[in-house]
Amino acid sequence: MKFIILGKNIEVTPGLKSAVEDKIGKLEKYFSPDTEVHVTLSVEKERQKIEVTIPVKGSIIRSEQVSNDMYVSIDLVEEIIERQLKKYKTRITDRHHSAENFKKEFLENDYMDDEEIKIVRTKKFDIKPMYPEDACVQMELLGHNFFVFVNAEDNQVCVVYKRKGGTYGLIEADL
Repeated sequence: MKFIILGKNIEVTPGLKSAVEDKIGKLEKYFSPDTEVHVTLSVEKERQKIEVTIPVKGSIIRSEQVSNDMYVSIDLVEEIIERQLKKYKTRITDRHHSAENFKKEFLENDYMDDEEIKIVRTKKFDIKPMYPEDACVQMELLGHNFFVFVNAEDNQVCVVYKRKGGTYGLIEADL
């Protein structure tokens, strides 16, 4: 795995860099060696935050964790990403996505399923056609509560969202 580690309001010391590479490096059992891992460490008052983004063909695996201690945040984010990978393995490696970023051993293992707004900024992004179930998976991998997409079945812009109780909703335009 190739690490790209950035700091915001914090100096990325050799100790922090080593902790990130050691802890997040445990995930290399799932990924091919050329997979890039983008890590951003930031500090705001007492909040020690780590954001990890792993772009894989067809998806983005992402998690962020906040605590009072950066090393605790690093531990938490690794656990969350590993849980996401095991939970969504079949979805992120099915016919809609490429499995080239993942190791063969990870793809062959079966894992048991395990069991999170306020708008603060505006983003622009390319919308690609996908099925509502795939949009839910992408939403979970990004750690968001909703996801905007173009429905591959009818080319309409739709939104999937997370409901209380762990269920999902789909919003379709009534034109």
